[in-house]
Amino acid sequence: FSENNNIVLVTHSLNCQVQYSFTKILFSFMYVLKIEGKVKIPDYVQIRDEEFTLLAYFRADRPEGALAKIGLADKEEQLKKIIAELPYGKIQKIDL
Repeated sequence: FSENNNIVLVTHSLNCQVQYSFTKILFSFMYVLKIEGKVKIPDYVQIRDEEFTLLAYFRADRPEGALAKIGLADKEEQLKKIIAELPYGKIQKIDL
């Protein structure tokens, strides 16, 4: 990766949590999955890469910050439309 495409990986020792911070991701397609919330739990969206690695997990009504972290801030309106039309529990492969 060049200076503009750096990846930062942070791991926590005992609980094995991994946090990824991407400034720019280069991929040909991705998978989007919308998860239906219950009562006070909101709907969530997962974005995964070609190898089905989780890139982003965010509330369906607040994608801005998560999309910016993975370099898709410029595709926000397009993704909002896809998310709104996506049925719950179905994985959709998309090309942007």
